[in-house]
Amino acid sequence: MNRILCLLALLLGLTACGKFQTYNGPEVTRVVVQKEDRKMYLLHENAILKTYDIGLGFAPEGHKQVEGDGKTPEGEYLIDRRNPNSSFYLSIGIDYPRPRDIEIASTMGKSPGGDIFIHGRPWANRKGGRDWTWGCIAVSNREIREIYSMVRNGTPITINP
Repeated sequence: MNRILCLLALLLGLTACGKFQTYNGPEVTRVVVQKEDRKMYLLHENAILKTYDIGLGFAPEGHKQVEGDGKTPEGEYLIDRRNPNSSFYLSIGIDYPRPRDIEIASTMGKSPGGDIFIHGRPWANRKGGRDWTWGCIAVSNREIREIYSMVRNGTPITINP
């Protein structure tokens, strides 16, 4: 029994250590999302370094305009923050809303929302469909570990329809 407990503790310890990877390859100079194709690309200049299948907001067509609409924003943004303790495993933030997003929502008398991230899939959403977020971009937990290590704050992200 002690042997099993020690093995289990070792495995859990290795899993926790694996949350943060290191990356020593070419700098990611841009992230590009193609919403219609459900693809995200990490680029160095014009070369694609990595490609990921993604999930989007629960109502993915069109640009996010107001809080709760289930849409993923479209346009030019920046990666502006990281959350190693995210409820969605790991996450990197997108600087939505920008002034134009705030202006659009305010003309409707509503909030544009916020807290748009690229993140993993928490245990509670493990069996959800492809487009299940409130406007974020979702990948697997294995993939967000890799993305988290590769993409730096200040990296531009283009989100296309």
